[in-house]
Amino acid sequence: MADADLDVVIRQLARQLHTGLMTRAKERRDRFNGLAAKAKGKETGDRFKMMAKATMEQAIAAAKRLQMSADNVADSYARSIRIAASTPVAAKVEKKAAKEKPVKKAKKAKAKKAK
Repeated sequence: MADADLDVVIRQLARQLHTGLMTRAKERRDRFNGLAAKAKGKETGDRFKMMAKATMEQAIAAAKRLQMSADNVADSYARSIRIAASTPVAAKVEKKAAKEKPVKKAKKAKAKKAK
């Protein structure tokens, strides 16, 4: 990964986060569906089923936002690197400043002569 471009690394990390998020959401969905199956009342079972469905819907929405955000960041980084690489760098010419006598010494000398 030392040679990898950062935009590729960003996308890879986003994929890992997406996978982890969806895995946890499926586990929670399965837990709610299990509770719905064990529920004694119809209303309780329906409530757990709705919670399972809502969990997956919200996880999918969060995963889409995560992926979109990561893509935007990776594209922005790649674009800025591409622009920076194509911009020519102007060579700076160093100018040596001529050594001048300090102004304070000249003023003091004139003040002494005036007395």
